[in-house]
Amino acid sequence: MADQVELSSPPFDSVSQVRFSPTNPDHLLVSAWDTTVRFYDVATNEQKAKFDHRAAVLSCLFGDSTHAYSGCLDTGVRELDLTTERVTSLGQHSNSVSALSYAREINTLISGSWDQSLRFWDPRAPKAEVSNHTLPERVYHMDVVNNTLVVSMASRLFHIYDVRRMSEPAQTRESSLKFMTRSLACMADGQGYAIGSVEGRIGVEYFDPSPEIQDKKYAFKCHRQNIEDVDHVWPVNALAFHPVHNTFASAGSDGTVSIWDHKVKKRLRQYPKYASAIPSIAFNCDGTRLAVGVSYTWDEGEEGLKKEGGTVRSVWVRKVGDEVKPRAAG
Repeated sequence: MADQVELSSPPFDSVSQVRFSPTNPDHLLVSAWDTTVRFYDVATNEQKAKFDHRAAVLSCLFGDSTHAYSGCLDTGVRELDLTTERVTSLGQHSNSVSALSYAREINTLISGSWDQSLRFWDPRAPKAEVSNHTLPERVYHMDVVNNTLVVSMASRLFHIYDVRRMSEPAQTRESSLKFMTRSLACMADGQGYAIGSVEGRIGVEYFDPSPEIQDKKYAFKCHRQNIEDVDHVWPVNALAFHPVHNTFASAGSDGTVSIWDHKVKKRLRQYPKYASAIPSIAFNCDGTRLAVGVSYTWDEGEEGLKKEGGTVRSVWVRKVGDEVKPRAAG
């Protein structure tokens, strides 16, 4: 397909996360359960570096154009130098590191863990760990926009923080969705965030607590299909907002990616189905490409490996066009 490219040298096990550089639209990181973080140039379809870890890598991201970070099942947070390929340990949680975010406004790496804490890191300092913040539950997902950090936890809890004042959350919320949170992404315009659940549903939320803004929040069903009069429902594994148009993409265990305009509450496009579940998606910094990690997400345990697509592991990079532009309301 001319509109998308499959990356050569994909991971040998399931993809955990795909993340583009904040400044270079061609640079992509892919972390995986095969204990690696891979660094690609998607324009030339070249793996530029591979960073081996001691255990599965659950999260990765860029700090700047030459430094990346990984959060690992072995509890470690590491800095990856993309130029020298050197790996530096920044420190550890007391349980697996499930999520990473980079707060660019304060130049700080944030890690979240199943140990029920957030940690802030300054990789340039002699002691990298800056602060440690205890939470009521295990961290599942995080995202940050400007100075606002959204943390999704077990028990359907959410904390919203101002990263400059971490003594207490600015807001605490319970999920608007009935089932476990599987995905989270902040709006590019900083007004709110979207969440996805294991039960084929997306919620659109706004930060402003005033009643007139809270009235705008809503939820809708997606990543569902009726097959021979049986409703099949899949988890919404990943969400990503377009950096220019503020529309968003969702990806599920049904192997589909859809583009949504939350302002007019419409789906703009559903791309042709991929060969397996999609654990992670990401737009690049100029919004011209969408990376799609494709691999089994263990929703059905070991049995699922034997089904069609169970052993597929691939990363696709799709060129995006007018389908990500919002439609005029009306």
